[in-house]
Amino acid sequence: MKKIVGIVGNNSTESTNRKLLQFIQKHFQDRANIELLEVRGLPIFNKPADGKLPEVITEMAEKIEAADGVVIATAEYDHSIPAALTNALSWLSYNIFPFVDKPLMIVGTSYGVLGTSRAQQHLRSIMNAPVIRAMLMPGCEFLMGNSLEAFDKEGNLVFPDKVNQLEAYFNDFLQFIGVTELLQERHQANVDEARKFYHQQFEAKE
Repeated sequence: MKKIVGIVGNNSTESTNRKLLQFIQKHFQDRANIELLEVRGLPIFNKPADGKLPEVITEMAEKIEAADGVVIATAEYDHSIPAALTNALSWLSYNIFPFVDKPLMIVGTSYGVLGTSRAQQHLRSIMNAPVIRAMLMPGCEFLMGNSLEAFDKEGNLVFPDKVNQLEAYFNDFLQFIGVTELLQERHQANVDEARKFYHQQFEAKE
């Protein structure tokens, strides 16, 4: 059984993206062990001079590194991802590299009808950054609008078409994880390249 980390990509206490990940966690519990991580409540990224990371960040990084894959659920604010998610990713690429070669699936919900297409596109660009270097599952976008009506009191997703789409995408993601496991020969070299780029960038800014 695959071990997957789900990252709730905003800090709202009533986030429908959290509800989506909770549904994924329950719906696919016979196929994957999914642990949810929160970006809510993390300290504001401040580029600590001593380079020491908060314990909560190192714990998150260790869980991401140990996982077979990651699912990020993002809301869309002002055509982009939430500030809380940007903050978390800044910490998780500050001289640590847990996402390098990590299979990644992006999903998103929104109150309106358009879903989170612009935020997802922005997030894909971020996760391709030279210091992050995740392996993004190509070709699939799970976009769900009208999210306030999407879940019942038990947290079940009530849109049958979206359940079917999610099942297909999650099956593809498990297969994608299997494919990426065959491509790990250069993993340490990729981490070294990300670290080299980080230090070049860091030194240039100092």
